[in-house]
Amino acid sequence: QVQLVESGGGLVQAGGSLRLSCAASGRPFNMYTMGWFRQAPGKEREFVAHITWTGGTTYYADSVKGRFTISRDNAKNTVYLQMNSLKPEDTAVYYCAARDPGSLYDTSRRSYDYWGQGTQVTVSS
Repeated sequence: QVQLVESGGGLVQAGGSLRLSCAASGRPFNMYTMGWFRQAPGKEREFVAHITWTGGTTYYADSVKGRFTISRDNAKNTVYLQMNSLKPEDTAVYYCAARDPGSLYDTSRRSYDYWGQGTQVTVSS
């Protein structure tokens, strides 16, 4: 089992930045691909980004590419999501997730085994 706890959400103006953190405990963190998803009110949970266990490969949704950066520190059992140039449409609950290594191009929710409780990000216009 892996336990995931997100932090760093909040209220920010459009154009601003936030950094989300996800602390993991349980099974060895460095075995997992780590991802971020988000869910806006009335919408499905959608993929944002993920990073392989070595940290060497990342993959982003088109909607955040060039604005968001995912990274990880295996020594701290933590994955981060740096969000810059935030837009009102980025408003959502952001979830951290973990899975066994798989295809980089598989961004489906069902491919992820473990989930955090989520942290709210609100971007005002």
